[in-house]
Amino acid sequence: KRTSELIPLCHLLQLTKCTVDFELLAGNGSYAVQAQCLVKTTGKTGVEMEALTGVQIALLTIYDMCKAVDKAMVITDVHLLSKAGGKSGDFVWKQA
Repeated sequence: KRTSELIPLCHLLQLTKCTVDFELLAGNGSYAVQAQCLVKTTGKTGVEMEALTGVQIALLTIYDMCKAVDKAMVITDVHLLSKAGGKSGDFVWKQA
């Protein structure tokens, strides 16, 4: 709900839903955390920036809590998966 305070020219939106879900992925002796943020509004605008900000803040929080164990953590591949509505219409991520 504070995206407009963090990103210039981003306006305040009335959100109806905001969730962040995590999945712990293990492989080759290492671990990764996958975060996904779902944001909804009844307004006629997109909430992509709120979702992307939610994921980044969630992952930065995990980094902060785990940095004593491993400062070499990397936050990567943050992108929009899908959106519906808004001026630009619908979008679905198509992995290359």
